[in-house]
Amino acid sequence: MDRGQLREVLELLSGRPLAVLTGAGLSTDSGIPDYRGPGSVPRNPMTYQQFVSDEALRRRYWARNHAGWRHMRRAEPNGGHFALAELEQRGVLTGLITQNVDRLHQAAGSRKVIDLHGRFDRVVCLDCRTTVDRAALALRLEELNAGWMAARSDAGDVAPDADADVSDTEGFVIAACDVCGGMLKPDFVYFGENVPKDRVAAAYALVDAAAALLVAGSSLTVMSGLRFVRHAAKQDKPVVIINRGRTRGDALATVKVEAGTSESLQALSAGLPEPAEAASGASDWQAGPVIR
Repeated sequence: MDRGQLREVLELLSGRPLAVLTGAGLSTDSGIPDYRGPGSVPRNPMTYQQFVSDEALRRRYWARNHAGWRHMRRAEPNGGHFALAELEQRGVLTGLITQNVDRLHQAAGSRKVIDLHGRFDRVVCLDCRTTVDRAALALRLEELNAGWMAARSDAGDVAPDADADVSDTEGFVIAACDVCGGMLKPDFVYFGENVPKDRVAAAYALVDAAAALLVAGSSLTVMSGLRFVRHAAKQDKPVVIINRGRTRGDALATVKVEAGTSESLQALSAGLPEPAEAASGASDWQAGPVIR
């Protein structure tokens, strides 16, 4: 972000409580490739229908996820994550909606976070709805597939949903729910699957409580994120988009910034003052439940 753009964005957002929407581009500086950014590897994510209906595809998915899990859990928050956490602590943010499942916002200290697409650190049984810690499942998968990872030390490219580029998945054994024996699935939203209604409602409430919307690192290709940009624009609230490359919401943006998210968010954190109501000692923001 050049100085002229920084000045323009600071003038636009200063004194306004902000809602923030983040996408995969925010986590690239943490070593997690995005889906659609410049230079990103073409991807063909598995759909929900494929996962539940095809055992061979499900085995392939879990094998690749098992390899990618190791990479994802080692990722650390970057300067952009810490900048947003600081803005929240200073009362500048009404809260944060993330399309990412990596939980790096929480690791950086953000608390008012809606994990729109779910979280990679948890697994859910599709039959009895029991949730399982992903780290605990990793131990079970290691036991069921002793030596499997050792023979495949190079996981290759890893997608934002922990899907690793592993071509040979033959023989991988899938773990079943240890409560009912049902089908386990990572607790995030697949393509072809709907975001839970209560999560969407909480995100809309967060935007309603803000005076402007800041988008960082999202191409807004899917409607699950674009709808909040449309919602803010319909309310005549300023929309600032920071993203390398075009987004589906560019026409709705008050300001579009073609720059990296880490440096841009750190510059905004350094320049944005606290909103007037926060500085005068207003009570903590409340706009319905925050989905963690």
